[in-house]
Amino acid sequence: MLKFIVKLLKALNSNSHPGEIAHAVCLGMLLGFLPKNNIFWFIITVFVLFMRINKGALVLCTLCFSLLAPLFDPLFDTVGYWFLTLPKLEPVFAWLLDIPFVGFTKFNNTIASGSLLCGLALYIPLYVIARLLIWLMRNKIVPVLRKTKFIVAISKIPLVKKAAALAAKKD
Repeated sequence: MLKFIVKLLKALNSNSHPGEIAHAVCLGMLLGFLPKNNIFWFIITVFVLFMRINKGALVLCTLCFSLLAPLFDPLFDTVGYWFLTLPKLEPVFAWLLDIPFVGFTKFNNTIASGSLLCGLALYIPLYVIARLLIWLMRNKIVPVLRKTKFIVAISKIPLVKKAAALAAKKD
């Protein structure tokens, strides 16, 4: 777990493209919100493995959003119920249920479909916010924090020295 945190902190402060980190945050949100027994979760996970994103940020964000997901289940249920009961889409959903393997998507589960819809709707706003926060962190927050007495004192702790040494090593 320490390696993921070091990779994330290293990526936030390095020359890696902010878009890679922002996409990792957004995909982590999408994976964290989706139920884990859903085939969409596995498809997105395999898709993500072939993308150029920060894997440390992806893992941490997936874990964080997975912990937050139960708090949003009532919202996901409401959104999924609204979507699944749209009169114009009911024939489409009935037709999809007759297709083999489509049932593995669990699209007819209100929480599964609601979490997918909410995740897709939040992707772009979260991407913009993540890019802004990365810019703020790199240009405004980190330079100020490096000079504080607290950070100077913390940097003398052996575990922090080890993490800094790991971060300084070339991959």
